[in-house]
Amino acid sequence: MSGQVLVVIGAGGMGEAVARRLGQGRTVLLADVGERALDRAEEVLTGEGLAVVPHLVDVASVDSVRALASAAAAAGEVTQVVHTAGLSPVQAPVEAILAVDLLGVALVLDAFAPVVAPGGAGVVIASMAGHLTAPLTPEQEYALATTPSEDLLGLPFLAPDVITDTGTAYGVSKRANHVRVMAASTVWGQRGARVNSVSPGVISTAMGRAELDGPAGGTMRSLIGMSGTKRLGTPGDIAAATAFLLGPDATFVTGTDLTVDGGVVAAARTHVRAG
Repeated sequence: MSGQVLVVIGAGGMGEAVARRLGQGRTVLLADVGERALDRAEEVLTGEGLAVVPHLVDVASVDSVRALASAAAAAGEVTQVVHTAGLSPVQAPVEAILAVDLLGVALVLDAFAPVVAPGGAGVVIASMAGHLTAPLTPEQEYALATTPSEDLLGLPFLAPDVITDTGTAYGVSKRANHVRVMAASTVWGQRGARVNSVSPGVISTAMGRAELDGPAGGTMRSLIGMSGTKRLGTPGDIAAATAFLLGPDATFVTGTDLTVDGGVVAAARTHVRAG
């Protein structure tokens, strides 16, 4: 198979929306750890006329991620890579969140750096939680940005006796995504490629609705009520932001994060309520 390849990691609501928005005329290499989710998304997108190649991947496994990158290169010219896979605080324990949300992103950035085509671009879906978590020290952020991926989970401040709750694990992981993308931008730039992150707010996906029904749901609803838009986001909102960062209007944008949260972070930081 030849032609341009769009790699979408994560077959959930945001991944499906990104594939639908950007997949026309490309081979969509759609990857997920869950065979059932992958089959469902493949059936839907193929029915809409997209050329979808499914691929099982465990983003916490270096061998699995490298195999995905190799499959992408074999499929054609890898022009766009979008990483949407992740676990929320209500879905998994601390260890799994750090492995998937923190290590998994680092492994994907590493594996696709030598594969992405010149002129290509990548987007990592992070979270507004990375902007709202308790601040890390400059030394901790530097370590998250630059430590070799295989050593990341051994950092002392990520130890089980230090991070004991899933909310903290999630917030730190998403902040790690931000700084990891910053560091990766120079490596990807050596191939003439760009990489950025998008930090969604509360999005109306299965994961987002589970969060609203979870222990932090009340706080999240309060933050939405304080925001400038006063609404949940949609997968289409995230797909649109991703399309911008991957497209020709963003060729001077790399190594940065675009917060797409309806104004939640702004409201939380300034404590100014919309009228």
